[in-house]
Amino acid sequence: MIFEVWAPKATAVEVEVMEGRRAMSPGEGGWWSADVPEAGHGTTYGFVVDGGGPYPDPRSRRQPEGVFGPSAVYDHGRFTWSDHDWKGLDLRGAVIYELHVGTFTPEGTFAAAAEKLQHLVELGVDFVELMPVAPVPGGRNWGYDGVDLYAVNETYGGPDGLKTFVDACHRAGLGVILDVVYNHLGPSGNFLRPFGPYFAGFEGSYWGEAVNLDGPGSDEVRRYFTGNALQWLRDFHIDGLRLDAVHALHDKRAKHLLAELSEEVDALACSVGRPLSLIAESDLNDPRMVRPPEAGGLGMTAQWDDDVHHALHCAVSGESHGYYQDFARLPALAKVLTSGVLHDGTYSTFRGRVHGRSYVGVPGHRLVACLQNHDQIGNRPQGDRLPIPALKLGAGLLLTSPFTPMLFMGEEWGARSPFLFFSDHVEPHLRETEAERREREFVGFWPAWDAPDPSAEETFLASKLDWSEVKEEAHWSLLCWYRDLIALRKALPELSDPRLDRVRVETDPDGAWLIMWRGSLAVLVNFTPDSVTLPLTPGTIVLASDEPVTADGEGVRLPGQSLLICRPPAPVEPMGQRV
Repeated sequence: MIFEVWAPKATAVEVEVMEGRRAMSPGEGGWWSADVPEAGHGTTYGFVVDGGGPYPDPRSRRQPEGVFGPSAVYDHGRFTWSDHDWKGLDLRGAVIYELHVGTFTPEGTFAAAAEKLQHLVELGVDFVELMPVAPVPGGRNWGYDGVDLYAVNETYGGPDGLKTFVDACHRAGLGVILDVVYNHLGPSGNFLRPFGPYFAGFEGSYWGEAVNLDGPGSDEVRRYFTGNALQWLRDFHIDGLRLDAVHALHDKRAKHLLAELSEEVDALACSVGRPLSLIAESDLNDPRMVRPPEAGGLGMTAQWDDDVHHALHCAVSGESHGYYQDFARLPALAKVLTSGVLHDGTYSTFRGRVHGRSYVGVPGHRLVACLQNHDQIGNRPQGDRLPIPALKLGAGLLLTSPFTPMLFMGEEWGARSPFLFFSDHVEPHLRETEAERREREFVGFWPAWDAPDPSAEETFLASKLDWSEVKEEAHWSLLCWYRDLIALRKALPELSDPRLDRVRVETDPDGAWLIMWRGSLAVLVNFTPDSVTLPLTPGTIVLASDEPVTADGEGVRLPGQSLLICRPPAPVEPMGQRV
């Protein structure tokens, strides 16, 4: 077997393998190599760079002893796939379900997660989106402290465990999206620095040092990340990647890393014969993110749309602090439902400046929208979720919207368990200061930060879903509501139509109700706890969240905090403020 590693500034590199060290030979472009014929699948090894180490392989495919242990040879060809008939899924018209492997089930493994796939099939979702699975320090983490980016967390089941999970998803008709982090690496177990110029030398974001995407030596650094993306899609049969916080990628090159990645993934899709998606998390509100490179864009299939989340959250929760303040009234929700974003060149109070550009011409399926996700729950001090009445209304609007909807694990039955921020750093200084770092990240957002200790095991255990809740009447009723909404979205073309210019929204000046028109369908929402009469003849009632819904000569009367989808007999004049 030939061991290879990139170390352009090193004067001597050795591979520590088979209970000895072997000198590696320098080659072109700063690459070193050594042939060790007796090594094979499962052989552990590490690299010694100018006498330092041994360090894990930067492209380690397996870390059986964790981030501080040796790498292990892993042969992708040894795994037997059964998804040969899998042709992939297009993101258009799909519903995504985000989950964290460690808290999705009591066991916290890929194998246990696979046992719950029938639940997701019956729910009606199309894609499972996994939070990051790269190795992290300790036994519990959200995943954004990952290092050894080519490997898979052994706590979850390692590389074979991930492949088995993907294989099971494909057999069940579900696609898999993997969350990857390329804007920084975790603070613990990161041994890239001795090998080469992987870092830019400045803080790229709150989370750590920027990676070197445009400085000297950055050609190979960029290949490190594009190669990682291609590995997941090719060798693990992943169907798409969610790219974490791309606004924290510092790249001044003429061709941005994202555009380069888009081209590479398009080429791979042609090779493997199935659609491959790239979804960017970006708070820039810049439509160039989802426009093709040939049109001057970055070529992402879609991007997360926080503006939709914020407007939905404010409407169903009544919160208006921090970055919610511009979204607190129903006209903000009306705008995001018809324009995709609120800030399209308008003033952002939270940022203290003008923000964003117009998304005119961008189809709604390129905007991934949610009512809850790991960030929006986990960035709350107590990790608390929305209550069932709020979920009922929010889901009704989300799943009839023109966007690509995404749910967060447990949302569909109104899980009571929080989703808290947790970690398990090995170094005492990181473990002891994690809570303080977390509090600093949200200075000025919350009136007070009173969060459980992120390093405590109890914080992690409290975040695990309690699947027994599904059997309780209120939770089962909400689950049925989610199932009905998803089924209706897939049955009625009006509800998945991505054309934003065909969405009309009317709002009550007093903030009591909203009507969203989707073709000839009307989605009526009463946000107040009291019954409200809307002067509209419902015609055919398609789906109602609550009974009784009554109609008379004055219009349709909705119970408090309820939602109705109907098909009025004829077009009606607007009753409130119209967008």
